[in-house]
Amino acid sequence: MIRHRRHRPLALVGLLVAVTALVAPAPATAAGLPYQDPTLPVATRVADLLSRMTLDEKLGQMTQAERGSVTAADLTTYRLGSLLSGGGSAPTPNTATGWADMYDGFQRAALATPLAIPMIYGVDAVHGHNNVHGATIFPHNIGLGATRDPALVQQIGQAVAEEVSGTGVDWDFAPCLCVARNDRWGRTYESFGETPDLPSSMSTLVTGLQGSTLGGPTSVLATAKHYVGDGGTTGGVDQGDTRLSEADLRAVHLPPFQAAVQRGVGSVMISYSSWNGVKMHGNQYLITTVLKGELGFSGFVVSDWNGIDQIDGAAGFTAAEVTAAINAGIDMVMVPTAWKTFLSTLRAEVQNGHVPLSRIDDANRRILTKKFELGLFERPYTDRSWTPTVGNAAHRALARQAVRESQVLLKNSGGVLPLARDNNKILVAGKNADNIGNSSGGWTISWQGSSGAITPGTTILQGIRAAVGPTTTVTYNQRGTGIDRSYRAAIAVVGETPYAEGQGDRTGSMSLDRDDLRTISTLRNAGVPVIVVLVSGRPLDIATELPRWDALLASWLPGTEGAGVADVLFGAAPTGKLPMTWMNSVSQQPINAGDGQLPLFPQGFGLTY
Repeated sequence: MIRHRRHRPLALVGLLVAVTALVAPAPATAAGLPYQDPTLPVATRVADLLSRMTLDEKLGQMTQAERGSVTAADLTTYRLGSLLSGGGSAPTPNTATGWADMYDGFQRAALATPLAIPMIYGVDAVHGHNNVHGATIFPHNIGLGATRDPALVQQIGQAVAEEVSGTGVDWDFAPCLCVARNDRWGRTYESFGETPDLPSSMSTLVTGLQGSTLGGPTSVLATAKHYVGDGGTTGGVDQGDTRLSEADLRAVHLPPFQAAVQRGVGSVMISYSSWNGVKMHGNQYLITTVLKGELGFSGFVVSDWNGIDQIDGAAGFTAAEVTAAINAGIDMVMVPTAWKTFLSTLRAEVQNGHVPLSRIDDANRRILTKKFELGLFERPYTDRSWTPTVGNAAHRALARQAVRESQVLLKNSGGVLPLARDNNKILVAGKNADNIGNSSGGWTISWQGSSGAITPGTTILQGIRAAVGPTTTVTYNQRGTGIDRSYRAAIAVVGETPYAEGQGDRTGSMSLDRDDLRTISTLRNAGVPVIVVLVSGRPLDIATELPRWDALLASWLPGTEGAGVADVLFGAAPTGKLPMTWMNSVSQQPINAGDGQLPLFPQGFGLTY
């Protein structure tokens, strides 16, 4: 690592060394300055480093740019404190080693600054290290909520931390602790459940990612997001307005964040949404008074992607928005492309007195504390011993367990499930049967996700084929064509195709599409028992169709390990319970536990064999 030393006359240096030797023992490290000495307390190191930083260095620490909008030289010149990969933003080649090489190149540039402050690199590893080709893709949070298994979720956090560490990355924008109250919302699958107890209990993911304390070999900074109320917007509109009394906001949406703070979560990301018409990115009361004061959050607060641009409702950020966001308590600002403008704007706002230097120092203290606690000053580069864990067999086995535990059996007429492994004849149909992209959903390889063989894994069809014995025939036809009475059962794997925030909002119908309905109808007309496997990021409007189905299995968005779905179809007793209330009709949205509406299935429902 590059050392920072001020040049002094040699005679004076010699005198200083002699005097120092008389009054204090030599440090147990070759580090030249107190902040570079790992034997000193973190608070001491932070104070020493802060005392040496110029205003430009402090502002750089508060700035996070997107990797595609910077060069290595920019990191050195502008003293940038952080980079991120947006959804789908990956190096070429998009391999674990490609990521590690990219990370190390950027880190070398950060360490070439006078004070050699390492950068911290953030990614949305929200269901596995999902930007990286070949990584293990775990079920999305809605499926994990169905497992009711906080210990499993902590194990998943640890596995994700290993894969993330193997690519150099040290900061994960996860977990999403939103309480999704309206299934129309396109981020419903990012929620562990519609009542605060479920996301609160699944905050174990924080411990999995970070370890019991920061600084372990695979310790990755976790992020509780999106603070606060993003799942409660009117109409389930993404980035909308959550109209609630403070008492209701605190009762429904705050508890998961309190749980994460109690677990020592290192960062909190602010929501795009508003509370009673006020954008969260400018809400000093909720960020500083409640989160940092009342809840005692000691980590740092990061904005969402261009989130400060939205405070005044007009495109692009103004000086007033920058000041509002920083003074509200945002410590690091995610400005993917306009980071140079942000730096010059914030500098001017500090110099004209609109943003106090004390606020700048507080933000830096919080950011630098986490960098020291993570051990970035001692171990700034990728630990390549973890690189082979990306997509390894142990992690895929854990993901398969998570898929198995997340399956919720909603109907099983005449005990049609489980299916016999031997001496059977089964037809598999549906657009989601043999499609890793559809099984994985949004935030997989690209931001919105996409259909097809986008990353290695086991499709649900492949899982079914692997589950049966040699005396069983499995035939696949996407539309169900060719089925006849010789088949003992038909499995229709249907549901949604990938989407993420914004594009995932469903304002009209929430029914199955025409192709899915036609496929199921083809199977039904053959007079064979029909098992519907529903791959979706939320409950769908199926009440009118359900009487014609023999069985229904909610598989959520299982990810790359489709064998976990097959495990349940062929005998593993289903244990999943609904994390959400299942509507009788789309007209009931929003529908939630305790609201007096009659659901098709209540939250917590789930059959077994």
